Amino acid sequence: MKAPDLTHFCDVEVTLGAPMEMGPGRAGQRRIIPITGGAVSGRISGTVLNLGADWQTVFGDGSADIDTRYAFRTDDGALIEIVNKGVRHGPPDVLAAIARGEDVDPASYYFRTRARLETGDQRHEWVNRMLFVGTGWRLAAAVKVSLFAVE
Repeated sequence: MKAPDLTHFCDVEVTLGAPMEMGPGRAGQRRIIPITGGAVSGRISGTVLNLGADWQTVFGDGSADIDTRYAFRTDDGALIEIVNKGVRHGPPDVLAAIARGEDVDPASYYFRTRARLETGDQRHEWVNRMLFVGTGWRLAAAVKVSLFAVE
């Protein structure tokens, strides 16, 4: 069988509110990071809405389990939900810099996701049948993710 092709779909930049620390959970330190806005550009474009969050677990080694749910409105008015799950890990000094809110070269750590998009808008309903993978970059007050359609 042939390996699937990846086709660039869009770039998403979400702005973040202040993390809300939940404390230790069963698997690690739990936090909720509000998603307050942002932009989507590429094959589809629009504005990230001020709703949603990353329900994150940070493990003892500094690696993080990413679990986000948010939505954006396309430039033509469709509402699309994104559920994006993934992992972020890297050298301890790099993860410590990210935790301090410093901008770190995304090539110095691993940040990958898998995403599902969903809409009821017929103009974009094809996204309901696609899988996406992403590569991410954590900034001080934002996250950038490039999503690729799995063809």
